[in-house]
Parts: sequence; C-alpha cells; structure tokens
Amino acid sequence: MNKDKRSFSVIMPVCDQAVELEQNLPAFLTQEYEPGYEVIVVDENSTDNTEDVLKLLKQDYPHLYSTFLPKPHMQTLRHKNALNIGSKAAKNEWIIIAKINRAPSTNDLLKAINDIFDDYAAITLGYIEKKGVRLQPFATVDEAANRITKTERKLTKVVARDARVSYWWGRYDIIILPKKNLIDMLQYFEQKVSSFKLLFMRLGILNDSIWRRGSTTLLVTT
Repeated sequence: MNKDKRSFSVIMPVCDQAVELEQNLPAFLTQEYEPGYEVIVVDENSTDNTEDVLKLLKQDYPHLYSTFLPKPHMQTLRHKNALNIGSKAAKNEWIIIAKINRAPSTNDLLKAINDIFDDYAAITLGYIEKKGVRLQPFATVDEAANRITKTERKLTKVVARDARVSYWWGRYDIIILPKKNLIDMLQYFEQKVSSFKLLFMRLGILNDSIWRRGSTTLLVTT
C-alpha cells in the first residue's frame, strides 16, 4: 500500500474511565495526519459519565465515533468482544488498538508510525517510552502470541506496572495490524494462564526481547 494513502482506525475499549477520556482522548484526536484517521471508542457498559464525556468531545471532533458492548456480552470475554465490535465499525484497513491511560505525547505520532511502518508485518506492538514509541514488528501473529496472551490474560485484580521496563516484559501500549488479522489475534485474548505457565512466558519474553531489540525501531518524538 502507498503509505501516503494509508488511513488508520484507532480502536479504544473503555470501562468506567470518564476521567481518563476527558484528560487523554484529545491527544489521540489532535493527531496531524494528512491521509486521515478515525477514533472509535467502545464503551464496555460504563456506569460513570463516559457517555456524557464522549458526547461533548464529538461536538469538537467529527472523526470521533463511539459504540457499546451489548449487555449479554458484559461478563463473557468482554474486552475481546469490544474489539470485535470496534473492528466492525472501523472504515479503514489498518487498525491501531490503543489504551486510554497511555496517551501519545506528540501530535505527529501517526505520521511517524506511517513513515517507517513495515507493510509486511502481520502485527506490530508499540511501547510508549520516555523518548518516544518503540515499534516491534512480527512476521506472523503467532510470533507475538506469548506477549498477547500474557498482557491480555484474565486478571483477578489490576496491578500497577513500571512503564520504564514495559518492552523487556512485553507489556505493549498499542497494537497495529491489518483488519484481516484481527480474528487471529483475538484468539489469544482473555485466556486463563496458570502461574507456572506465566513464569515461563515471562522468561521467554525477556530472552526474546533481548535478542529482538535490534529489529525494533524507536520513534523519537518531540
């Protein structure tokens, strides 16, 4: 694909994150990217004022869209279903899955990603670092399976993580992939992972991250 014509659909599932939306969503909505992009927020049945915040933001940003997760799906693979719904609403071939609590620090992030992006990668993981964003491409979705399974596994509680070492442990902040590869990726979401398996995953990811670092690209943002 001609990189000058590549448009992105940024999909962002949220749940009871009205404060984060108000603080961070404008950073996603003010990207300077000429080919164009859209931001799709999928509300996983929030009980706060998420809906009101989105209504206000839509008045200023026509490329912001929102949808919601039907109630029957609330307790069953909620995040996976939210992304599936978001992808069906997406108009573009290329999808970026982002987290509302990790906002870009610059308004040219999409342009920087597009300028160096590998069209032949089946999936690319992005890690927001102090100096910018580190991109890690994979030739197949299966090659990223351990990172996705570990990061998106079912959790009994949310644990705060040190963002400074996210790359080494495979804790990515964004996922970039063609829409056609989404179903292959979602098979690794919300799995139950035993403590024993999780330990070996972490060690394998750390070892792989050391060897793969040379194949990653750090986008230095201003």
